[in-house]
Amino acid sequence: MPQKQRSKSWTELKQAGNESFKTGQYGEAINIYSLAIKELEKCNKKEPEDLGILYSNRAASYLKDGNCAECVKDCNMSLELFQFNVKSLLRRAAAYEALERYRLAYVDYKTALQIDCNIAAAHDGTNRMTKALTEADGLSWREKLPPIPAVPMSVREKLAQKAQANAAPPNAAPTQNGTQQTSKPALSDKDLKKAQLLKEEGNSLVKKGEHKKAIEKYSQSLKLNPTEPTTFTNRALCYVSVKQYRDAIRDCDEALMMDSRNIKALYRKSQAYLGLKDIRACEDSINVLLRVEPNNCAAMKLLEEAHRK
Repeated sequence: MPQKQRSKSWTELKQAGNESFKTGQYGEAINIYSLAIKELEKCNKKEPEDLGILYSNRAASYLKDGNCAECVKDCNMSLELFQFNVKSLLRRAAAYEALERYRLAYVDYKTALQIDCNIAAAHDGTNRMTKALTEADGLSWREKLPPIPAVPMSVREKLAQKAQANAAPPNAAPTQNGTQQTSKPALSDKDLKKAQLLKEEGNSLVKKGEHKKAIEKYSQSLKLNPTEPTTFTNRALCYVSVKQYRDAIRDCDEALMMDSRNIKALYRKSQAYLGLKDIRACEDSINVLLRVEPNNCAAMKLLEEAHRK
């Protein structure tokens, strides 16, 4: 008698679904991911994160296939199982945007930026939603937004690495147990000292007005030590000086993720928004600063300048 063919494991089905997705066979990918979900749900040792990733992968397929309502449903399931999964937030935001549910899309884009402020798609999405909501609701559009969830620092640190590693949809190849492994290497004393020297070199270049060269030094420093907020705010100053305003905002957001009351980050972010002629965002940022430090003269002057625009 012929042997009964072994049914595929959920990890094998997940990989097959990934291959179908990569070749643009989104309907087939949906079916395969559905089988993978069923197989994983049968397992006694199923991990919520693994199941959340499968729902997120199927959501990506629905989104590509134009079925935004099902994409939202799967993202909701994914985020219940795997809270603050960046991919699910971005996919749900894109689906909400396509469904013209701009407020919900804005909230998801902004939530994703709390986890990784370098996500270009989230920055672009936020800008599109800001424009759409301003046109729809006027300057008071922020008052009509649902609350934006605060992402705890512990979650940010854990997921920021995954957000950077998972650049290609739907997911990188799984490890033996089907989950994606990322580790954050500890900073060595040698790297910390080298980072400090590079930062000081950058500071010297700033004093000479050589902002582009300083950016290079600060960037080299941050590769060695990405946990120093002052290096981000110093580089933001340089980016403002060379009119790379969006880069300045990203650096300020990085510093603010480490310290939400960082005066330099709030001030330079305000400067960058003014440079972009986004007066409302500039005013909002200055007002946050003034709540932290009410008598900051530089901030008050910048606010007056924004009012004159």
